[in-house]
Amino acid sequence: MDSFEVPGISLAIVKDGRVVVAKGYGVRELGEAAPVDSQTLFGIASNTKVFTATALGLLVEEGKIVWDAPVVNYLPWFQMWDPFVTRELTVRDLLVHRSGLGLGAGDLLWWPPSTYDRKEILRRLRFIKPATPFRSAYAYDNVLYLVAGEVIETVSGLTWEDFVAQRILKKVGMAISEVRYSATSNNGNIAGTHAKVEGVLRLVNPMDSDNTNPAGGINSNAGDMAKWMLVLLNEGRLADGSRLYNERTYHELTTLVTPIPISVPPPELAALKPNFQGYALGLNVHDYRGKKVITHTGGLPGYLSKVTLLPELNLGITVLTNQESGEAFSSLTWHIVDYFLGAPATDWVDAYLKAKADDKPRFSKTL
Repeated sequence: MDSFEVPGISLAIVKDGRVVVAKGYGVRELGEAAPVDSQTLFGIASNTKVFTATALGLLVEEGKIVWDAPVVNYLPWFQMWDPFVTRELTVRDLLVHRSGLGLGAGDLLWWPPSTYDRKEILRRLRFIKPATPFRSAYAYDNVLYLVAGEVIETVSGLTWEDFVAQRILKKVGMAISEVRYSATSNNGNIAGTHAKVEGVLRLVNPMDSDNTNPAGGINSNAGDMAKWMLVLLNEGRLADGSRLYNERTYHELTTLVTPIPISVPPPELAALKPNFQGYALGLNVHDYRGKKVITHTGGLPGYLSKVTLLPELNLGITVLTNQESGEAFSSLTWHIVDYFLGAPATDWVDAYLKAKADDKPRFSKTL
């Protein structure tokens, strides 16, 4: 926290079916005394995406949708730039960043906050030219998760927010978590949003538009994220022994679909170079020291988050921060992973500080 100027961190660690740590460190807001605790809410940003994928998985289990059926089967009005892509784009394609859209395509329809509602954003997708041929390359996007949210609403009769709150959060026991960006505007036990502006750390305005909730709208905390990780590691089983989703859905969620090119990390982070990496359904998959890692990061104005699962170790780690420092959540995560692996000690804080000083932030902020 000192090294990367992070006012507050919410940390959850689960191991072998139990919660090892679920607590807060530091303060909610720079210059204020209110502490971060296990119930302090942070925006988890794109760690929301696996909740959207899970919601679709529940509808697949009920026979209401099919992973590899065209989206137009459920949204007949839906259109992409290319009529062929419109016809062929499947429910699975909405989640795996291989549509041909460029990196972040469509984000300017909703950020900075626009007057477009969710349906208007989707109507305007047809005017975005593709950057690559369909299913030929990985390029991360948010906007197709809004389409996924619309499929959920159309098929289930519930808004994305109501479906996720009732069918997922409530069953998992995530009683404090919220499904809307705008929840950060409420008073209460909520972390403030901080970022460096012209080199000075200060409060920044939070994201408060609910247009893109299916891509990143959930606010959560250490206690609730610990419960969520236990479900993920237990392949969909809930604390009472019943299932949130079945084993087949678990394998769909965690199986690599879209390969991601491997970049060479700076020397200080050489141990993080994977042998494989790719995107599953709302989750990244790669390897670390011979173990499979299921993970995702999330970023919003003033919030960053990282969830990391190692199924072979039955280990899960969530780090939520109220500052835009990927180095903070990464150095903490890999220190904890190495501890449980019994790996050689690495000073990850020092490694990330050196990588940052060398001006190689892209790799260090993702892994």
